[in-house]
Amino acid sequence: MILQAIDTLVVLLILTNLLLLGTNRLNGCIRMIAFQGFLLGVLAIFLQTPGNPVHIFLLAAGSMILKGVVFPWLLSRALREAHVRREVDPFVGFTLSLIAGGAALAVAVSLGARLPLPEALGSTLVFPGALFMIFVGFFLIVSRRTALSQVLGYLVLENGIYLCGIALIHDEPVLIEMGVLLDVFVAVFIMGIMIFHIQREFDHIETDQLATLKDVEP
Repeated sequence: MILQAIDTLVVLLILTNLLLLGTNRLNGCIRMIAFQGFLLGVLAIFLQTPGNPVHIFLLAAGSMILKGVVFPWLLSRALREAHVRREVDPFVGFTLSLIAGGAALAVAVSLGARLPLPEALGSTLVFPGALFMIFVGFFLIVSRRTALSQVLGYLVLENGIYLCGIALIHDEPVLIEMGVLLDVFVAVFIMGIMIFHIQREFDHIETDQLATLKDVEP
């Protein structure tokens, strides 16, 4: 029963990443990121090992609060300040992004099948799902034009790394996981400030337009 629940949660994470690749509505993307945060928190509970589960529940609660509430709230605020609703003209189109996502999923499943898995893990979908999230995060960072979409890609990338961490929770110190949460919190906070200032100074948040600054005479 627990194994089926873990596989279901990982499948839901994969579907949210495919939705991120195929939609241009930034509000919807932020909701998907929030949903991923809650799914990761529940996964941390299901993947716990016998013994003292208190630190696991604390980690899960921290994931749900930061990834499911705080980060999306900061991003939604930055979105309102920037007056942007859609990713209009990405470097890679949404149809091609979905095709690339399908290829990345196939590669992740192939690589995950070759990796030695801990016996305590049980599920064979966790590591392929984590690798897929990492691939999607990198792809969003390099293929999207607006700064906010690139921040979302960074969060997906961190979520994939986090999923790898909670899969090995019995081997990894909890302090490392809490440090990752703190690092990404600071990163998102700083990125939100950057998005606001970019919008205020240049009336847009398309990062490729910043390259034109080198052509401006002092």
